[in-house]
Amino acid sequence: MSESDPLLVIVDAANVVGSVPDGWWRDRRGAAERLRDRLAADGLPGHSGPVEIVLVVEGAARGVETVPGVQVESAPGSGDDHMVDLVAGAGERPVLVVTADRELRRRVQELGAEVSGPRTVRPA
Repeated sequence: MSESDPLLVIVDAANVVGSVPDGWWRDRRGAAERLRDRLAADGLPGHSGPVEIVLVVEGAARGVETVPGVQVESAPGSGDDHMVDLVAGAGERPVLVVTADRELRRRVQELGAEVSGPRTVRPA
């Protein structure tokens, strides 16, 4: 890892989208696309350094496309398992996982990732 490595921010799309009851359940893919677009526009609020944002989607949101500033990963199975794999593959790079899922938080923290809740990237 070098000092210039950007912070890897892995966002649990289903968890973040589901944190606000705004009708997301009627159009899960559209909700994930709106989150992706907000992340592309805003980055990681409050973080001044470089970031690489990975939005992990699953289920009905699979197939959401990558845009400049946000890499979208469609989990082939469990979104949680895919996020754990991404953290495990990051090596010594700094990683922040955005989710409120307690079990996922535990799993990624065991691998050295920091965690924060959905409000980090989505105002309530």
